[in-house]
Amino acid sequence: MRIIAIGHPREVYQPDALKAALAEFFGTLIFAFAGEGSGMAFSKLTDNGSTTPAGLIAAALAHGFGLFVGVSVAFKTSGGHINPAVTFGAFVGGNITLLRGILYWIAQLLGSTVACLLLKFSTHGMTTTAFALTSGVTVWNAFVFEIVMTFGLIYTVYATAIDPRRGSLETIAPLAIGLIVGTNILAGGAFDGASMNPAMSFGPALVSWDWTHHWVYWAGPLIGGGCAGLLYENMYINRTHDPVPSSEF
Repeated sequence: MRIIAIGHPREVYQPDALKAALAEFFGTLIFAFAGEGSGMAFSKLTDNGSTTPAGLIAAALAHGFGLFVGVSVAFKTSGGHINPAVTFGAFVGGNITLLRGILYWIAQLLGSTVACLLLKFSTHGMTTTAFALTSGVTVWNAFVFEIVMTFGLIYTVYATAIDPRRGSLETIAPLAIGLIVGTNILAGGAFDGASMNPAMSFGPALVSWDWTHHWVYWAGPLIGGGCAGLLYENMYINRTHDPVPSSEF
């Protein structure tokens, strides 16, 4: 396992770090605008009706394709994390410094918030929908859901984007990451919305000012992402490999 690094304060002012943070901001904005926007469009078309199987499929497709694009446009500059849980998973595996990770987190949270503000303005004041539990689902049900789904997401990120042995898999990493999010939404969306991404939960919650059970959508993904990062780094990444360049992750 690589040594977890704090980083030097000057790192956050380096041009490559600032460019990477900007890439995270725009990538997250693109993803959040598509994902949250699809939910608002469904509410508009159904006059705020309840979620249907067709609506769940539409949400899975919008989030999957939106994340595919968001990761793709940021991949070469920042690694295309687009998710604080991905950044945390990379950090505990020693693939990004703490300070650069915090810079990414700020950019991701801002990207999601700006996307939701743009949606609220462009939809003439429609409410951004915060992630919430459905009827009969407890916070602990949702907590476990978020841990397991995010574990699968970060495991996929490691296998296709971080692992030095990834080879040609790197070319399909954004697609694989988008697909695992889309399929997890099909599995968990009917229960807790299937966030897997604290930034995607933060933006809608802030703009709508609805913090109900919000901790679940931070704690679950961070625990799942951290476990996946530690497991993959220790089990599958050969310690003799050269470190992943800091400009990528």
